[in-house]
Amino acid sequence: MAEFSLNEVIELAIQIEKSGYTFYDLALQQKKLSEPVRKVIEKLRDEEIIHEETFKNLRTTEDLEVLGDPIDWQGAVSYLKAISDSHVFSQPDAAIKLATEAVDEKEILENAVQFEKDTLLFFHAIYQKTNNARSKQIINTIIEEEVTHVMLLKDHLNRIINK
Repeated sequence: MAEFSLNEVIELAIQIEKSGYTFYDLALQQKKLSEPVRKVIEKLRDEEIIHEETFKNLRTTEDLEVLGDPIDWQGAVSYLKAISDSHVFSQPDAAIKLATEAVDEKEILENAVQFEKDTLLFFHAIYQKTNNARSKQIINTIIEEEVTHVMLLKDHLNRIINK
């Protein structure tokens, strides 16, 4: 069974954010997007950069030591591995493929919802296995933003479906 160090978990989180950025950035190149959906995707793309920087900033030695005081970290490792392996953007080119091959904005939004849900699962697992209050606060802020992303995407998806 593969095991992740705390630094590797942070790297996975950074890679998830990079994949999200790639997906949203390429989705914006689709000519079939309505203006409201285009604005939502731009907003989400820009927030992926902020999240990535947040996780990069957790990489100081001091923060890694503090974040590294988990509850049963070894028990979390296999769960995090399973989540990251099943993440919709787990393969390097998956974000590119899903964004460029989407047939319409409905499919783009559906892919984005799945990405955000997978991301939520991953961050929630990290949150549950972390004791440090500062780390929990940072991760919880990102979780709350990801929940907002899902709700925003689902709202736009429902508008398309109910047209």
